Amino acid sequence: MGAKLDTRAVGLDVGLSFIRWLTGAENLHYGLWTGLDVTAANLGAAQAAYTEKLFRLLPEGRLRILDIGGGAGETAKKLLALGHAVDIVVPSAFLAERCRANAPGAVVHQTTFEAFRTEPRFDLCLFSESFQYIPLDRGLAGALAALAPGGEIVVADCFRTEAYRGRTAHGPKPGGGHPLERFRQTLAGLPLDIVSEEDITDAVAPSLDLEQGFFNVIGHGVTRIDAELAARKPAARWMAGRLLRLAMGRRRVENLGARLQKADRNADAFRLYNRYLMLRLRPRTV
Repeated sequence: MGAKLDTRAVGLDVGLSFIRWLTGAENLHYGLWTGLDVTAANLGAAQAAYTEKLFRLLPEGRLRILDIGGGAGETAKKLLALGHAVDIVVPSAFLAERCRANAPGAVVHQTTFEAFRTEPRFDLCLFSESFQYIPLDRGLAGALAALAPGGEIVVADCFRTEAYRGRTAHGPKPGGGHPLERFRQTLAGLPLDIVSEEDITDAVAPSLDLEQGFFNVIGHGVTRIDAELAARKPAARWMAGRLLRLAMGRRRVENLGARLQKADRNADAFRLYNRYLMLRLRPRTV
C-alpha cells in the first residue's frame, strides 16, 4: 500500500491559491472584522486591518526583525517595505519557497524555531499566529535568547480557554494554541514584562463564519455530485469512496465530511474555546 496523501500540504497549496485569487495576497492569518460586513469581498480588507493593528505594536525606528513562522512571507514583505530588515524562520519547504518569492529581500531559514540558532541580534521577535506551533517551553525562551539589548517580543495568537478539554473529550474545535493558563504560568517564570496586552477575540472570530460558509458551499457541490453518482453510477461511487478512504484514512475523510456539511465551526464556538491575544513583551531590566 502506498503512502497516504499529504492532505495538509495539498490543503495549504490550494488554500493559498484560493486566497491569492480572492484577495491578491497570500495571507494566512485571521481578519479583523470591526466595522466590516463578514463577506468574502471584505476578506482582504479585514486581513489588512489585522496587519495594521499588529504593526502598531512594533517599537519605533528601523528594526532587525525575526519573523518566526512567517507563513507565505506577506507580513515580511510589508515589513521590508517599511524599511525593516527581516529574517524568516519557517519549517515548511513549500512556505519557504513562497517566502522567497513574496519577500525576496528577507533572509529565509527553512527550519523549526527550536532548531534555529542565532546570535542575540534582533530588535524584535515576532510570533504572528505561529506561537501555538512551538513547544511552550521553547517559544519565549528562544525569543529571549535571540534578542539584542533593548529588544522586544510580540505575540499575536490564539490560546485555548478552560472550556477546551481536547479532541478526545469533544472532537476537533475551531482555533488552537496553548492553554491560556499554562501560558500565563510560563510567562510569569521568565524575566519578561507585559508592555501591552489586548484581547481581540470578538474582532477576529467572524473569520470562522466566513470559512465555514466557504466549506459549506463546497459541501453542497459534493453532495449534489454524490447524489448523482449514487443514482446513476453506484459502482463508481463505491470505488471512489474506497480509494479516498485508502488515500486519506477513514478518520480524515469523516472529519472532512463534517467540515463540508456541518456548521459548528463558527464564531461562537471560536469565542468559547479560544482567546486571541496581542501581547508586547519586554525583557525585565535588573
